[in-house]
Amino acid sequence: MLISIVEQAMLILASGWLLTMNMRKMQAYPRLLPLTVGVWFGILTIACMSMPFSIGPGVFLDVGDAIIFVAGLFGGLLSGGLALVLAGTFKLWFNDSDSLIAVLTMSMALFLGLIAKRALVKTRFSLTLGYLLPVSLLLNGMSITLIYLNVEPQLQAHVLSMSGPFLVVAVPLTLMLIYILKDTLHRQQEQQALRDSQARLLAITRALPDMMSVIDENGFYLEIMADNIIFSGSKEPRAVGKNIRDIFPKQYALRLQAFINHTLSQQKVAHLLFEMEVDESWRTFESVAQALDTEVGEAKAVVVLTRDISERVKGETDLRIAAVAFDSFQGMLVTDKHNRILRVNRAFTDVTGYSQSELLGKTPSVFSSGHHDSAFYQDMWHDINSLGHWQGEIYDKRKSGQIYPQFLSISAVKDEQDQVSHYVASITDISMEKENAKKIHDLAYYDSLTGLPNRRLLLTSIRQIQRESASENKLGAVIFIDLDQFKNINDLWGHEVGDKLLLHVANQLRKVLSKQDSLARLGSDQFVLVLSAHADNYSQLISRLEQHNKMLLSMLEQPYVHGEQKLRSSACIGVVALDGFNETAEELVRKAELAMYAAKDTGKGEHRFFDPQMQEVISQRLLLEEDIIRGLEAQEFCVYFQAQFNSDEQLVGVESLVRWRHPERGLLSPIAFLQVAEAAGIMSQIDKVVLLRACEQMAHWKRLPAFRDITVSVNISPAQLYQHDFVAQVLKVVKETGADPQRLKLELTESMLVTDMKQAIARMRQLKQAGIRFSIDDFGTGYSSLQYLQQLPLDQLKIDQSFVRGLPEDTSSLAIIRAVIAMANSLGLEVIAEGVETEVQRDILLANGCPLYQGYLYAKPLPAEQVERLEMIEQSHHIKLLVGN
Repeated sequence: MLISIVEQAMLILASGWLLTMNMRKMQAYPRLLPLTVGVWFGILTIACMSMPFSIGPGVFLDVGDAIIFVAGLFGGLLSGGLALVLAGTFKLWFNDSDSLIAVLTMSMALFLGLIAKRALVKTRFSLTLGYLLPVSLLLNGMSITLIYLNVEPQLQAHVLSMSGPFLVVAVPLTLMLIYILKDTLHRQQEQQALRDSQARLLAITRALPDMMSVIDENGFYLEIMADNIIFSGSKEPRAVGKNIRDIFPKQYALRLQAFINHTLSQQKVAHLLFEMEVDESWRTFESVAQALDTEVGEAKAVVVLTRDISERVKGETDLRIAAVAFDSFQGMLVTDKHNRILRVNRAFTDVTGYSQSELLGKTPSVFSSGHHDSAFYQDMWHDINSLGHWQGEIYDKRKSGQIYPQFLSISAVKDEQDQVSHYVASITDISMEKENAKKIHDLAYYDSLTGLPNRRLLLTSIRQIQRESASENKLGAVIFIDLDQFKNINDLWGHEVGDKLLLHVANQLRKVLSKQDSLARLGSDQFVLVLSAHADNYSQLISRLEQHNKMLLSMLEQPYVHGEQKLRSSACIGVVALDGFNETAEELVRKAELAMYAAKDTGKGEHRFFDPQMQEVISQRLLLEEDIIRGLEAQEFCVYFQAQFNSDEQLVGVESLVRWRHPERGLLSPIAFLQVAEAAGIMSQIDKVVLLRACEQMAHWKRLPAFRDITVSVNISPAQLYQHDFVAQVLKVVKETGADPQRLKLELTESMLVTDMKQAIARMRQLKQAGIRFSIDDFGTGYSSLQYLQQLPLDQLKIDQSFVRGLPEDTSSLAIIRAVIAMANSLGLEVIAEGVETEVQRDILLANGCPLYQGYLYAKPLPAEQVERLEMIEQSHHIKLLVGN
């Protein structure tokens, strides 16, 4: 029996190992596992039945029932039932006398095992000794009981006597098998839990956007728990056993090694941020490292998590940019899809006057100005909903109630489902732009002093009245008004008083305007009044205008009070009829201006209607302007020289005088073209020609002994003197021609100096430093004063021929001549008289201290070559033979 017990024990131990191996091998096949378990339990049961132990003659016992019980307990109905079928088949195959009893006991064992398995799930039953010992006693007791009941009576006593030893053996064997399988199952569950945990950990680490590695203090990879290959551009893949120097470029490997050493020395979480070129683009990475606990003698190591944060950095950068943009100088507003305000920036609160707390949760309707109707907003929201944006000008209301213009831009923000989630609006206060635009408009179309329309707007008004005239078949008028002697008021009282007088005149003229009329200021003291079409015919128009003009002239003669002074300023008026579109607006203004000048020719306070003959004058003037320009291009302008002599009849200088060798009209003096050239603004071009030719002649005469010391005078016009590069032009001509600057004398008139005395003096002094001399021409006819004579760097005074012509009869002219000579002597200036035509005039001038003369008594203006011959004749004492016209 002892041997059988040992064999049974060994079978149970072997069965435990086999079942454990089977469960481990079949773990990958969960559907086949119950079948294989049932097969192994059946084989084990058969093995036990094959090695029973005898408890009496013909009475054999084994622990097969216990194995079937364990099969039902651990394997369930499928495994236990399969084991029962196999064992029962084996038992019935040999047709032993106790086969049916054996099958019955195994069935009861299986049923008990299934009950115990269910109790494990549904009740507090557990695989502990306190629960298993009674069940094991019950199981084996049932087996002994069935055997006892089915043996012959003479053996029952023996079976009963052996039941105790059997239970002592069978119960421990049953418990041993249960605990073996329990431990196996527990280890398997732990291993499965570990595998599941590892799988979950691996899934979690793989789900992380990080590369997780364990690196020792020498830079070797000990473990790679999640290799997401974020450095796809590396030459070699990371692997356990490789060094970081094998993976990364040297500069990054050294930096990573320093990072590992720092983490190990600090023994706390460390962070590293770096940039690296990956796949030909620069990306940003962040590493987090933590030192690991290692055994004594092992190399220290760290676990490193590295993440590609390029997108995050880009997002943060975009957010910072967006934050800066949101807090820019442009007002910004954000609403939700229901148009409730979520946020505004500082610029928005500055523009609207509302604080952010006052606006949160409200809708932009709080800014409504009432300037726009519902159709405007419907169109706006139609664009926003269909196009995703809208922009344009709109009038809103500030918190103060002030209505102001703004440029508004609204954009719809959509989510991933392409549904509107927010609206973003930007506003720009364009009040200043509107105001500046108005100022620009006013500057473009209105006079800055009086606020009246200027020439551009005047022409537009004339065209409007022309349309009315054409449609109504009525006549209007254009009236050109020019104040008389306004310049004298400016010169005497100053420009401030002159401006006040102009304002007074503008206000007076406004009083006679109807709503259909128009008034404009063209500049200086010129105004244009456009009367709307109201006359049926020309006679009626003339009749009404006669009365209207007299009323205007009378009104303009009303005095303007300045302090204690009453300033009076009459005006001259030119009128032209406005009849539909027969003439352009420019032509009408030009004709009215021409009529005004015709009125001025007859005196102050006059008015004239336009006469076609006046147009002929304009045409002739325009033709002459074009002819002068052509003559300049053809180099038809030349210089004549009028000699200047001293009291000893010696040639001391010449005056350069322009002449025009016209191909059709012959030689023309300045009287024929000077006035037109000045009005057309081309006089400065003629002056340049005279200066150039005079300097060229000076350079030529410098080679002739008789002409080496004479001075050459050149007249300078106002247009030339006040050009910004006047000084540079003169010096350039002198240098290029080789003329002697000390022999060049520039003649200026008194009137041209009054325009800007300070600037004139500065330019004269610059030329004076170069040796150029200056003379005042027509002295005594302008605004002569000792004060400005003292300031000017002059060398000579020229007595005007109007004073010389009256000698000897005109005692007043003689008195003026004496005063001029005395003034010149006191200032140390030369004096020369022009227009000397008789010896009597010369003798009087000489007797009063004037030693220099110019006039027909000596010579008329001549070409340079004739002047040279004149000198030769003078040396032969025949100078008087040339006196004449």
